[in-house]
Amino acid sequence: MAQKKKKSSPKKYIAPTVALIVLIAIVTTLLLLHRQKIANTETVTLYIPTGSDYQAVVDSLNAHQCIGNSTAFNTLARIRKYKDHVKGGCYKLKPGTSVWNVLTKLYYGNQDAIHLTINKHRTTKSLCTYIGKKLEMDGDTLLALLSDPAVCAQYNRTPQTIIGLFLQNTYDIYWTTSPQNLLERMQKESDTFWNNSRTKKCKALNLTTDEVITLASIVEEESNKNDEKPDIASVYLNRIRKGMLLQADPTLKYAVGDFSLRRILNKHMDADSPYNTYKHRGLPPGPICIPSAASIDAVLKNKQTDYLYFCAKADFSGYHAFARTLAEHNANAQAFHAEMNRRKIYK
Repeated sequence: MAQKKKKSSPKKYIAPTVALIVLIAIVTTLLLLHRQKIANTETVTLYIPTGSDYQAVVDSLNAHQCIGNSTAFNTLARIRKYKDHVKGGCYKLKPGTSVWNVLTKLYYGNQDAIHLTINKHRTTKSLCTYIGKKLEMDGDTLLALLSDPAVCAQYNRTPQTIIGLFLQNTYDIYWTTSPQNLLERMQKESDTFWNNSRTKKCKALNLTTDEVITLASIVEEESNKNDEKPDIASVYLNRIRKGMLLQADPTLKYAVGDFSLRRILNKHMDADSPYNTYKHRGLPPGPICIPSAASIDAVLKNKQTDYLYFCAKADFSGYHAFARTLAEHNANAQAFHAEMNRRKIYK
């Protein structure tokens, strides 16, 4: 007798079917979440301080209106395990970027560099205050390092010459860069700038690089006309060679701490400071500002002139009248001061 086939129980197929449906639902949900995009309509620059927690990041993103779907963001953050990997930094988030890619960027700490532009700062305090506003580092901490003789010695400089480690330029640098790493970066930039050509010219002048930078800082303060800077540099080089006092007005402004002075008076010449080149021979102890490459190269050019004096032209063009003798210089100076009086500029 033939045996009857047993009927398959519907229960055998229910569990696998439910599991498949759940799996599909999970995959579909993840795909939908993965396609979620941040809500900002313009590129947002997000600053995450070192040591921040996940909630601080969320608060910052909300402040920039980047999170449109908080459930999606938090779910993906849990999947990405970002909450345990918050890294400080500066991050630029473009509109239309997926939440997943944003979290990946933040997870790995893939920062975007910021542009740090170093201009003609006159003091290390001014420089450090500026950097402290541009980077995460504390400006006072950086100033303390630049004021420390032991730290300066690591870069073959003194607290008076350390500002010469910085060059006028724009640098791409990470917001979280530490003060020590910043100094190392500036040392590399300085090493690149002082190539063989510039170093040879420096030695030909019988000056150190620090002395060239110091002289260039005076040239920088004397004029913003690059085409006459080699002539100005020649005056000071000639005076150094002859053992004359430099008598550079910008050093008096630095000595008295008043950079707004338009007229130098006898009381300024009496300032008791090593930066007073009306009293002390040779170069001051360090730069009176961060000079531009044009000013440094103007010194290195070593233009041969017999000028020993110069003063601003009476036409107030920003250019200077150069002289070989004191009599010529006095005539030029008299014309300029007469115009100052006519314009009622007394200080």
